[in-house]
Amino acid sequence: MGYPQAGIHYPRSTGDFHAWFPTDADCLDYLEWLRWPDGFVCPDCGHVDGWRMGDGRFKCAGCRRRSSVTAGTIFDRTRTPLTVWFTVCWHFATAKNGVSALSLKRTLEIGSYQTAWAMLHRLRSVVVRPDRERLTGRVEVDETYVDGLEPGLAGGRAKGRKTLTGIAVEVREPRGIGRCRMSPLADLSADTLHAFVLENVDPGATVITDGWRGYLGLDKLGYVHEPRSQRAARARGEDPHSLLPAVHRVASLAKRWLLGTHQGSVADEHLHSYLNEFAFRFNRRTSRSRGMLFYRVLELAVGHSPVRYHELIANPNPGSRSAEPPNTRGRPPSLERPRAHRPWRRTDH
Repeated sequence: MGYPQAGIHYPRSTGDFHAWFPTDADCLDYLEWLRWPDGFVCPDCGHVDGWRMGDGRFKCAGCRRRSSVTAGTIFDRTRTPLTVWFTVCWHFATAKNGVSALSLKRTLEIGSYQTAWAMLHRLRSVVVRPDRERLTGRVEVDETYVDGLEPGLAGGRAKGRKTLTGIAVEVREPRGIGRCRMSPLADLSADTLHAFVLENVDPGATVITDGWRGYLGLDKLGYVHEPRSQRAARARGEDPHSLLPAVHRVASLAKRWLLGTHQGSVADEHLHSYLNEFAFRFNRRTSRSRGMLFYRVLELAVGHSPVRYHELIANPNPGSRSAEPPNTRGRPPSLERPRAHRPWRRTDH
């Protein structure tokens, strides 16, 4: 398949979305097409021939193993109807500032906050492609502190805790900001900072930093290092914060997003997931089609291995109820509905 086209490979608008996916069966068929666009491929042996069983699963003609469309994906063993999953994905991908778990719980009739929270965290876990390209060109690198707490989930109520976070931002010429990368840091040592730069910036790029000694030695790693001294800027009567304007702008936007969409309720154990979501949104901020982002999220979801609930919660305690998957009360009903035929026009009430 070539480059995805709006109206053919993904819905153009919310109206298209509702027309395309009114039933759970429609959602399952779309996932099947995304996962196997050229026909069934056995996830166990890679054989390209098989047939559909009466229960909807596929049986491989090679190894004879049975597999469902959702098996081995982010939707593996899900008890949540696919119409709900698709609606969550649509809101997650198309809303400018994302969506909170509490908002989803209220609007989609999800009985458990943990269910909505886990769904969003599963989506956050897939937005980082393992083969994504590192930043190139001129890249500003700095650190900041991000704080918050996430009440109601395992992980504690440590108010006021702050997490050291590394930020790398491409600087476009003659002006503008490109892509960004953000990740929590253990400390400000050279080993930690060098590892962050190596993971996120392509060797050969020009790395612009402040004068912190932890950045010394980047030139030996294949980068063109351009340190900017805050002390020298003060001596010149300049604002030291203006030395790395792109990094400071992105850091400000990220903190504002965490406070706005999530009310600052982000535990440090989960901060990396929220930072990945922010980077995913920021790096696609100029996309003209929100439907394309929905397509990309689902494409990544069917290619990602399952993420279990116990892997998501912070500091799981086998003896604690908060470490257990939500009970049946948390299962939302399917959004598949028969047509209501304008109930507001009824006269028998």
